[in-house]
Amino acid sequence: MGEWVPRTNLGRMVLEGKINSIEQVFQMHGKILEPEIVDKLLPNLEQEVIDVKLVQRQTDAGEKTRFKALVVVGNRDGYIGIGTGKSSQVVLAIEKAIRNAKMSIVPVKRGCGSWECACGEPHSVLVKSEGKYGSVRIELLPAPRGLGLVAGESQKIVLALAGIRDCWTKSFGETRTSLSVVGATYEALKETTKVVLPDLWRTV
Repeated sequence: MGEWVPRTNLGRMVLEGKINSIEQVFQMHGKILEPEIVDKLLPNLEQEVIDVKLVQRQTDAGEKTRFKALVVVGNRDGYIGIGTGKSSQVVLAIEKAIRNAKMSIVPVKRGCGSWECACGEPHSVLVKSEGKYGSVRIELLPAPRGLGLVAGESQKIVLALAGIRDCWTKSFGETRTSLSVVGATYEALKETTKVVLPDLWRTV
């Protein structure tokens, strides 16, 4: 793998050290178009392959078979991304999915929104958050510390990689489709950054 030569202004700023944290990227509303930006700013990123399946497309030459991979990346500390990739080879499909997942990375706002707990630690979500993808709708609900993740297997992977350790979830729709479930969970996590707490909740 050769040396990274940035193609965007954001990439050049990261390589030159003018931006040295992923937080700065989101504060300036920067759009990540190069996965190397994430490699540089989040070196401890983990990845998990959720699904690899065969997809077929009819062409003039007959049926063309390719692999489609679904991957989740996260640092288990407030950042998560998902991506898909297609290729005639499984390894290449996964590599494309990882690159796309890095470019879709978003911050996740965590806290302790459970009245049963109220510990103030960032182990759950602050308030109910909802996400929709395809026919699936997911609700994330604050949970007390120690409960764990009450969710499906693919949801657990997404939540854990985002740094959520305790959470109730509710799922609606065609939940047998991995991409829709993972996508809806990702969208619900994205919504956490839009939470505005009432003054009553703010600590002095």
